[in-house]
Amino acid sequence: MTLSRRADFLAANGGKRVPMPGFVLLIRPREDGESMIRIGYTVTKKIGGAVVRNRMKRRFRALAREILPEQGIAGADHVLIGRAGGIERDFDVLRRDLAKALAKARR
Repeated sequence: MTLSRRADFLAANGGKRVPMPGFVLLIRPREDGESMIRIGYTVTKKIGGAVVRNRMKRRFRALAREILPEQGIAGADHVLIGRAGGIERDFDVLRRDLAKALAKARR
């Protein structure tokens, strides 16, 4: 499920933060008894125009579909925040970075 409310993004900002070269991963356990993994994406205008931001969000969605069902933290909100170097990074490198960030967050 995708996060859409601003309040959910602000709440996730109070959780665990794992910075990586292409993105920052925020993870916050919801503690509502549900095991559903929720994900949100945000890319600011500092990164680029609408085309660049949407391309980065498409890459994040593809990563999340591939990795989160197996390695995501159940019952938590995950937010991927785009960073300046993220659009130039190779997709395989981003995939490894996300897996590494999720492993760090589990500790």
